[in-house]
Amino acid sequence: MWKKTQETVKFLKEKGFVDIDYAIILGTGLGNFTDVMDIHIRIPYKEIPNFPVSTVVGHHGELVYGSIGDKKIMAMRGRFHYYEGWSIQEATFPVRVMKYLDIDTLIVSNASGGVNSAFKTGDIMLITDHINMMPEHPLRGANDERFGPRFVDMHEAYDKQMIAHMNTIADELGVGLQQGIYLALQGPTFETPAEYGMVRRLGADAVGMSTVPEVIVAKHMGMKCFGVSVITDLGVEGQVEEVSHEEVQKVAKIAERTVGKLVKRFIETY
Repeated sequence: MWKKTQETVKFLKEKGFVDIDYAIILGTGLGNFTDVMDIHIRIPYKEIPNFPVSTVVGHHGELVYGSIGDKKIMAMRGRFHYYEGWSIQEATFPVRVMKYLDIDTLIVSNASGGVNSAFKTGDIMLITDHINMMPEHPLRGANDERFGPRFVDMHEAYDKQMIAHMNTIADELGVGLQQGIYLALQGPTFETPAEYGMVRRLGADAVGMSTVPEVIVAKHMGMKCFGVSVITDLGVEGQVEEVSHEEVQKVAKIAERTVGKLVKRFIETY
């Protein structure tokens, strides 16, 4: 892992990925965020040494380097999921690369099913904490101290100052936000009514198939993390309805412009 990370970092630095302020994983709900960036470099994942290739519809599969104002951004247009068949270490490999590109702050986005009865489809939720229910852990196995410690403190997985700053921005822009706990399951099936009920009873507000492994790896390396989730369907008791990936993408697309505006202002002012 160390050798592969350094090889990929060397490749990207030679391509011009330097002096980066923020890394962003553009999941469903923020996939076209690069439209508000001044783009300097685009590289398809398939051309990057050791990178997996995204196979999910709606995930573009390229690494983008650009800027918003005076801030330099590296954006992943599409992430890698455990359910695609990658190992959990492969799926989180780009986060290792981010840290060794000297990036200290990671922003993640996703689509999720809301299980909080106060939520409605299309809501934007700031992730305040998570519950890891993935069947594999990205830090399992021998620990390489060059990446981080054996046992990682997770008491503040999602940075409280960043959450507070985003709430201030939302107030200024007149955008209503939800806040809540995100629970990660393996997927790729959407949850059954009984599974939605389990998620509620475990104390989560939303459920999805990503993000948590990435944040764990980022915290392993001492990075600050901020997460936002678009509620694309509901698993509220008595309201569980049929859902499809196409419907998730449709709802996320509607919220995408607002999420993009919030994150752009966040980067400009934080």
